[in-house]
Amino acid sequence: MAKPAILQTSPPRLLSLDFFRGLTVAAMILVNNPGSWGHIYAPLEHAEWHGCTPTDLIFPFFLFIVGVSISFALGSKKEQVKHSTLIVTALKRALILFALGLFLSLFPRVFTEPIEALKVVRIPGVLQRIAVVFFVSAVIFIKTSQKTQLRTFIILLVGYWLLMTVIPVPGVGYANLEKETNLGAWLDRTLLTEAHLWRSARTWDPEGILSTLPAIATGLFGVMIGSWLRRKDKPDAVKISWMFSIGLLAVIMGLIWDLFFPINKALWTSSFVLYTGGLATLGLALSYWLIDVQGYKKGTTPFVVYGVNAITVFFLSGLIPRILNMIKVEMPDGSQAGAKEWMYQTFFTPYFSPINASLAGAITFILIWLGILWWMYSKKIIIKV
Repeated sequence: MAKPAILQTSPPRLLSLDFFRGLTVAAMILVNNPGSWGHIYAPLEHAEWHGCTPTDLIFPFFLFIVGVSISFALGSKKEQVKHSTLIVTALKRALILFALGLFLSLFPRVFTEPIEALKVVRIPGVLQRIAVVFFVSAVIFIKTSQKTQLRTFIILLVGYWLLMTVIPVPGVGYANLEKETNLGAWLDRTLLTEAHLWRSARTWDPEGILSTLPAIATGLFGVMIGSWLRRKDKPDAVKISWMFSIGLLAVIMGLIWDLFFPINKALWTSSFVLYTGGLATLGLALSYWLIDVQGYKKGTTPFVVYGVNAITVFFLSGLIPRILNMIKVEMPDGSQAGAKEWMYQTFFTPYFSPINASLAGAITFILIWLGILWWMYSKKIIIKV
């Protein structure tokens, strides 16, 4: 990561975008850190396969926000700075994000068994997908017009639909959307091998290679909405009205496409892109109208502090629990457990039902990070990647 940047010297920020990003990241940390993976409320779990839960909205919302942020960060620079300079800068940021994702996959085994860790490291991942989507979306934004961006968006969605539903899968003989036999799963096993895929499955990966194509479309959705939101020749009322209209239309189109190309987060289907992108557009439009236009800023700070240091808190929230689990503590029954598990068993399970103890543990984790991030925000510290 680069050195902390000072808030006062940063370009002006869109408060509603920081709020929406912070809300998304806080939700991401909530669902990623339950007290017990065996006791989780249904809305805080991913859909088993086809379908969409509230948890399934979080990652596409974040990639959508990445796209919006690209248009705000690079919108004025693309006319003033050499494109090659902007692209190199974007590439450096993408490589850092990708490396951070790989480090999380390797940690802590890389320090004890580096060779063995590298043999089974998961190459795809959340930060890795963010890196690829950010870089490709940034290059497309820098080098193309808005019309070309829209065409690229459509080509990615239609092309992915055809790939997944028309191309016969080698070894299977027909196109399908099942977990282990779809074209994306075959491609991941062929190019990455099972040793480098999602540890819970090994035969397919929810952040695989082929499904990154429609994930880029999610980023481009955000780029186009961000470009619209940046326009100075349109009053806020017009911009917000169009955003609500586009968002609603995208949701409807996604639901219609779902009838023959099911909404599916793990496959990142084209219907999933439209459905979640439409909901993200509605969410951002509402946030922009309430916060930046109407001026209702009370109560936004807890989410803003998450939003301005989003990648930092996501990375550390994945790293610190692993460090805690390396610290062994003796349990009352004489067994050994990681410090994180000891705290959960000591402070939560005796006082709540199993599912509420799990939720209380996750909420406590969110509140602890809120305190840390609020302090960083008060000191005007933003750690940029």
